[in-house]
Amino acid sequence: MNAMLVGADTLGNIPDVLRDFGINIHRHVSGRNSSHQRKVDRLPAGTDLLILFTDFLGHNVMRHFRELASENQIRFIACRRSVCALKQSLTGAGLSDSQCATCPHQCAAAKVSNNGKRKR
Repeated sequence: MNAMLVGADTLGNIPDVLRDFGINIHRHVSGRNSSHQRKVDRLPAGTDLLILFTDFLGHNVMRHFRELASENQIRFIACRRSVCALKQSLTGAGLSDSQCATCPHQCAAAKVSNNGKRKR
């Protein structure tokens, strides 16, 4: 799956997280640069997912990219630029972490807190 990322000056550990979910970075646009804020009439060909990092984008830029994704029937997610927020948004969008399938503890074990009670 190819993703276009909008927002964030630097990506840090985000490419590693996306790779774990089987997602390739097709294109990254920071959104702060004035040339990146100009109206783009379409998303790059081959884009399957649009990821918007909300803490680095203005409302108009974010709205414009959301509309482009909707017009082209491309799935999009919006989250803060942190590894935890990205993982939560990807999981909530129905995308699974490829490491989860091979983990001997499975995801049900992650729902159990330290004192043995299940989290709600």
